[in-house]
Amino acid sequence: MILLPVLFFGSCAAKISGQLDGNGAGDYMVNVSLQPQFSRLIRSLQSLAGGKDAPLIDGALVSGSLAKAPGVASAAFKNNSPDTIDGTVKISKIGDFLASGDVPGFINFEQNPGKQGGQCVINIDRAMGPDLLTLVSPEISDYLEALMAPIATGDEMTNSDYLDAITSVYGAGVSGEISNSSIYISIDFPGPVQSVTNGAFNGRRAVFDIPLLDLLVLEKPLHYEVIW
Repeated sequence: MILLPVLFFGSCAAKISGQLDGNGAGDYMVNVSLQPQFSRLIRSLQSLAGGKDAPLIDGALVSGSLAKAPGVASAAFKNNSPDTIDGTVKISKIGDFLASGDVPGFINFEQNPGKQGGQCVINIDRAMGPDLLTLVSPEISDYLEALMAPIATGDEMTNSDYLDAITSVYGAGVSGEISNSSIYISIDFPGPVQSVTNGAFNGRRAVFDIPLLDLLVLEKPLHYEVIW
């Protein structure tokens, strides 16, 4: 399983699908679409910064940032519209994804030696959020700091406190989109899945439907585990 920080843009509908092999390498297809109210907000912020003609979510920027991230072999995204991107990410070793120097990885991958089976565990908490985002893209961190997202700022907030703050500053439309957005992830693992924590499975495939609000605020650490 993989959570791509490119999805931390605030209010989006996102889908990730792919496969993970026994060496921890994998290919993933990603689609991200910003919601209408959030799109208008980002356009306003871009206009204030003098970037009126830039895509709301820039496929080239995402490609360049992710391609340099630890554990990534390549990334290629394109804009189908100013607020939508599609692309692929090749992970060379998922346990190294966004693990660099003093920043620990948030994914632990183990393939049982000499036999079938293994596990993949993901843990994300508020303390590691800002460092993870910096490894991917300072620009993404800037967007999320403008949205007061605790994953970027490290501030302690509850989900309800965060939505109240967004409503106060940006309006109920933006907070409503954030509240209703989610990330859908579908990953095929090296063998038949035996159990999944905070998700579901069928055969080799594990699926997760992650509320974006939970990811932005991290009121509680996120924990996902797949055993095959």
